[in-house]
This record gives sequence, structure tokens and C-alpha cells, in this order.
Amino acid sequence: MGKDARVARTAAVVVLLGLGVAAVAVIAGSRVREGEARPSSVAQIEAEAAPAPAPAPASAAVPGLPPQLRARLPQARWLAIGAGAWPDALQVQIEQDLEHVQRSLGDGGVTLLGAGAGAPVVQVLQSEPERDPVGIALADLFAPRGGRDARYRAPRITVDAPAAADDVLDALALATSEPSDDALLVYVAGHGERGESPRDNLLSLWAGSEVTAAQLAQTLDRARRPVRLVITTCFSGGFAELAFARAEPGAGATVAPRCGLFASTWDLEASGCDPNPERSEQQGYALHFLAALQRRDREGNALADAEIDYDRDGRVGLLEAHTRVRIASTAADVPTTTAERWLRAHAPTSGPEQHLDLPEEDAVIAALSPRLGLRDEATARRRLTALETELAAASREVETLRDDELAASRDAAGDLLARWPVLDDPWHPDFAAIFRGQRSDIQRALQDSRAYAVYLAARARTAAAELALAEQAAAAAPIERLVRAFETRVLARRLAARGGEAFTVYRRLLSCERDGW
Repeated sequence: MGKDARVARTAAVVVLLGLGVAAVAVIAGSRVREGEARPSSVAQIEAEAAPAPAPAPASAAVPGLPPQLRARLPQARWLAIGAGAWPDALQVQIEQDLEHVQRSLGDGGVTLLGAGAGAPVVQVLQSEPERDPVGIALADLFAPRGGRDARYRAPRITVDAPAAADDVLDALALATSEPSDDALLVYVAGHGERGESPRDNLLSLWAGSEVTAAQLAQTLDRARRPVRLVITTCFSGGFAELAFARAEPGAGATVAPRCGLFASTWDLEASGCDPNPERSEQQGYALHFLAALQRRDREGNALADAEIDYDRDGRVGLLEAHTRVRIASTAADVPTTTAERWLRAHAPTSGPEQHLDLPEEDAVIAALSPRLGLRDEATARRRLTALETELAAASREVETLRDDELAASRDAAGDLLARWPVLDDPWHPDFAAIFRGQRSDIQRALQDSRAYAVYLAARARTAAAELALAEQAAAAAPIERLVRAFETRVLARRLAARGGEAFTVYRRLLSCERDGW
């Protein structure tokens, strides 16, 4: 996929995620720069004498993993991590996915989530939130952000520790510190960010902390037991660099046995972080993956063997569940694995091929090819190229509309600030008195302002264009999954024909990914 198309796909998935929380955030119009304090909703802070927040629970205030947990970790069977930097990024779907992991895997695991047990940081969408329309109008104009239609509560699942970077790396080091033939399963749900290169991609963790693929490799290179990772965050394919020592392609295969399955490629967003607690309304890799491990579809209906047991061995492994996502998901995700990454680094780009049984790739091709009406790789590539062109054009249109919206927001903001200079700063000592005392005048000014009407119209045009872009990205995703399946099958056959150590490593990664949990 071309660079412009990748940018379009990433922007489209951002939009799709925003639509999942019932509104498109007006990010382009924000007057808040990265790193500045986040203003609260105007309506929430209009009273100067608001009660002080409850103190944070002791578990969240004490740094480091507690001694009793440190003693448990070397024998842990699995480690589940809920990744989110702040409460507005710790959506309830993340907690629900970890709850599903806990139910499926049973005892012997450790869960790290948010700020820890008892911390009220899980974001849950309110179906009918109480909102002051004037306060919300000002907030959307001066400091747009998500989460104003949500409430926050403590986790309802068992949480052993916070999911800050130091806690995560410490837990991984302890859980892999003792020699064992039993693999540790590491499941990560939440948010990730793209770096300058795949190994710089990162998990966004509590309190603004982060762990890159390179840092994770540094910890896991010392592992004394096998590790299997399932990472569902945006840009999670960057962690496919764990196929290599130090997460560096030039360093060769890692000595410490490990593999991974990821919800997206290194340069694409992923869906699956929704504050709406209704599972039927959610999208994302985890919904299909976790259900498939139980031989069920995302609605809970039983799957026939042919729909999930692709290698006909009578069980469902991780790679088969991953394959089910590639076939069944309607989201804009393009999942990948460490074995795929190894192939693209080591397989010949041309030359002889040797047959190799790849039932997972065969299943993707058999399911998607007739569904999409794309009979072969060449036809699928042509269709994907055409969609890339359309995506790039749609992305440019969205950027133009966002610029127009930003200009309109500045004009509307100027009208208000000319009369009330502190309306864009809810922390200003005069703000609360002005908002309470002149609320009706502010409301009338908004209703009568031509500039504000132009801004609302511009915002509606942007939202419509973003929705169209998101739909195009979702339409392109299964086509790219099909193209990648064709490509993977050919590359694997070429590497099989060449043989040698690189093919041995590929088969080892594939075997690791195919295993169960």
C-alpha cells in the first residue's frame, strides 16, 4: 500500500473509532497544545466550591509491584495487560476483553489494568448523559475532546497491579525469570502509537508512560521460558519485530523462544476501544479472537469445525483464532504475525517454489476471494490499488474540510472572546462567576452568531466526509487481508524451496503461533 493510502487508512480508522463513541471529536479545532493541561467540561467546573476528589487508593499510590505479587509472577501461566495512558483512554471494552481472557484462561494469571484495583478510571458511555448545552458548546469550540458523555468507575474485574510501564516490564521480567517449558501467554488490550520505525512503536500505558517494541525485546531477550504475545492495540504490528533479537531485523532470530499475533500492521490503526458497554455494538480484533478460541462467532453462536479448525487437528490454536478475525471481521483491521514479518524479511522475492501446507492462508483465500469477487492475487491487487487512490483522495478532502473547520472555529471563538475574554479558560478565577451570571447572554450570543453557525456547518461537513472515509477504509481492509494471504503463501513457498536456517526459523515461529493457550 502506498504512503498516501496508508495515511488515509490510518486517518479513517481514527474516525471510525470516534464514531464508535457516538460523536466525531473536533480535534482539528482544539486550542489545547500537546502537553498542556486538559481542561474539564465547562459544566463540570462551573461551581468553584466543588468537593475535593476522593484520595487515590493505596494500591495506586505505592510504586512498584507488591511483594506477594512478585512472588507469584515466576509461576504465572498468563499475563493480561490493559493499556491506556489516562482515564479517557481506558474504555470499558478494554476491561471487558481482559475479563474474557480471565474467564477463558482460569487460575494462574496476573492482570495489570489502568491505575490498579479500586481506581475509578474505567470509562463507560452514558446512554443519556446530563449535559449543559451551553457548557458543551463552549467545550466543543474551545477544547474538543472525547469522554464528556461518559462516566468513570472502578474495575469490576480482579486487578493485581497498575499497568504503568515500570510495572509491565517488571512483571514480564519476573514472569519469565525461571526456566520452564510452559509458555507464558501475554495478552495486551488498549492503545498504541506509531514510532519512526516499527521497533519504535509503543504501548501507551498508565500515567503517560510507554513501552516500545525495542524495550519489550530487551526484557524478553532474557526470558528463560517461551512467550506468546497477543497484542490488540493500534500499530501493534510493530511488535512483530520481536521475531528478531533486540527487535532489529539485522540481528537475526531471537534465541529466546517467542512469537506474536497482532491486530494491525505496524503502520495502521486498529479498532476495539469503545466506551459503550454493549458488546453487540463494539468492533475489534478481540471480539472475534476470544470467541473463536471457544469455537464461537462474535455473537456467541457455535462454529462448525470447517469454520475454525483449519488444520483439522481437533483443537483451536491461537493462529486459527487469529485467522478467524481475518475472515470474519468487518472492522478496518489488517492483522499480522511474527511469522509473516520473518517471511517479509527473509523470503526470496522471486524464484522457485515448494509446496507448503498453510491451511490458515488457504482458509482466508477460500473465504474472502469469492465473497469479494476477487479470483486471484493480481485481480485483488488491482482492486486494492484502485481503493488506495480513492482513499488518498478522500483523505485529502477530509484534511481540506478540517482546515476549513479550524478557520471557522477561530472566527466563532473570536466573536465570543471579544465579549467574554476568559470563556476559553475554565480554570480562570473569573470564569465560574461569568458563566453562572451571564449564561443566558452567552447562549443568545451563540444562537445569533453567524460565525458560530458557519462553524457548525463546517463541522457537519467534516463529520460526513470522515464517515465516508472510514467506510472506505473498512471496505479496503478485507481486500488487503486477501492480498496479504496470497503474498504470504507465495513467500512461504519460496522460502521452503530455498530452505536453510531462515526456513527453520519460519517454521518455528509458525509452530509457536499455532499452539493453544
